[in-house]
Amino acid sequence: MSDVLNVSGEIFETFPDFIAGVLIVRGADNRGSVGDASLFSGVEELVREWFPDAEAVGKHPLITAWREAYKKFGADPHRYRCSSEALVRQILKGNSIWGINKLVDIYNYISLKYALPVGGEDIDTIQGEVRLAFAEGSEKFIRLGGAENEPPLPGEAVYRDDAGVICRMWNWREGDRTKLTESTKNAVIVIDALAPADEPLVRRALDEMGELIERHCGGKVVGEVVMRGQNG
Repeated sequence: MSDVLNVSGEIFETFPDFIAGVLIVRGADNRGSVGDASLFSGVEELVREWFPDAEAVGKHPLITAWREAYKKFGADPHRYRCSSEALVRQILKGNSIWGINKLVDIYNYISLKYALPVGGEDIDTIQGEVRLAFAEGSEKFIRLGGAENEPPLPGEAVYRDDAGVICRMWNWREGDRTKLTESTKNAVIVIDALAPADEPLVRRALDEMGELIERHCGGKVVGEVVMRGQNG
């Protein structure tokens, strides 16, 4: 198991094929922008090739897997969309998703290129360890840019730390407290994968993300894969 991410046994019992690609970033310079417009324009073209229209999005096997997962813990996948599906739909609408900060831009790029949900947190704002578990329903959660508490539903899959939820519906909505900002120097970034995604795909995505972060943000990057019956 990762030193930073703890996946509960209940998650693996319900979703035995779940794989997490975990990237720990130390000493990054997250100020400014990536400055490589071709990187983002290229992946936007790729997305439009994969998804000629909005109807095609829900038929992609890597997105269908998350829709089924959401149903399993009681969430309507048409109301709550995994982050990779939400990003794809933003691109198809012609919206720009770049220019947040370097780490977020890079992990959004990886999410689109591999059709996998990816999210990141500032390690220095995390209290205790990050845990993926089913929620009790009383945990505190304030969404990105929000101010009001929106606790999770009982039984909902969430990322949380000792202070509350940091991402609701597994990978639907990031919290504000642990968000990545330009002042972030140390981060944990997680790639979520369900079958038909496999370990080689996750490792490729993890390796490419690590290379991009080292190139554009500097610092030290260490990656590992967390899956049922395997440590690191």
